[in-house]
Amino acid sequence: MKKTVVVFFSGYGHTKHVAEYVAKGANAESIQIDENGDITDADWDTLNAADAIIFGAPTYMGGAPWQFKKFADATSKAWFTLAWKNKVFGGFTNSASLNGDKQVTLIYLQTLASQHGGIWVSLGLPPSNTLAATRKDVNNLGGSVGVLVQSPSDAGNDAIPEGDLETARLYGERVAHIASRFN
Repeated sequence: MKKTVVVFFSGYGHTKHVAEYVAKGANAESIQIDENGDITDADWDTLNAADAIIFGAPTYMGGAPWQFKKFADATSKAWFTLAWKNKVFGGFTNSASLNGDKQVTLIYLQTLASQHGGIWVSLGLPPSNTLAATRKDVNNLGGSVGVLVQSPSDAGNDAIPEGDLETARLYGERVAHIASRFN
């Protein structure tokens, strides 16, 4: 079985909650970037040994927060040696509003994976875009690059729509499945 790792930053706990669903779907280990934008040496070893890496970051002010960017800059050590070339990658993000410029964050995560020579996995789920659609439906926000989640700023994790969480779980499953298809 291929090893998948979810690495994420969470400022208020919402992204961590989503990461748990992604990790559950992928049967993956999780690494949380701390409030200073750091992970441990053991975490770096885990990422280097992974077959698939799923990035997660909230969208703040139209992009990933500085803590995730600090982590991303630190991946340049792996970049110099092509350590992550041909790994499978995916990503997810959340913000308080339905849109919140989440797509910008996903494209940033996708670009980071591409700089490493990685293979990006799209969401692979059709949007739930009919008149009868509700926030309980999978991919209700209509993502394609990765997982989009709404997490209301004035509420806890219980306010994250169940359709978004199921989308996250299914995406983790998809990334792990795609990784398993590579030798």
